[in-house]
Amino acid sequence: QVQLVESGGGLVQPGGSVKLTCTISNLSLENYGVGWFRQGPGKEPEAVSCISSWRDGNAHYVDSVRGRFTVSRGKNAVYLQMDSLKPEESGLYFCAVRSPFYGSSCPKKLNDYSGWGQGTQVTVSS
Repeated sequence: QVQLVESGGGLVQPGGSVKLTCTISNLSLENYGVGWFRQGPGKEPEAVSCISSWRDGNAHYVDSVRGRFTVSRGKNAVYLQMDSLKPEESGLYFCAVRSPFYGSSCPKKLNDYSGWGQGTQVTVSS
């Protein structure tokens, strides 16, 4: 059974940084793409960043985070480094996997992915 477990969230001050980790088990990641989503209170999940193909490692970002967030991959894990955080970026962050995709942007909907984790909470507040 595929498992995705996010960690690294917490309370961070505006302008601060946090690095999230998504540990993925029971999956051959070289055949998949990975995405990061954020869900604010009462809102639908929104795509933040993605790696379209694990083999290629091509990273994509939504416009609002480009230049501040960095997605990377490790052994059975994907990371999201978030810098210069803003209060409106608070929310539940979770990772998701799906078959590789090609293009210049991330799939926008969580249902475009085949599986996702429970998430880790990030609160940006002073």
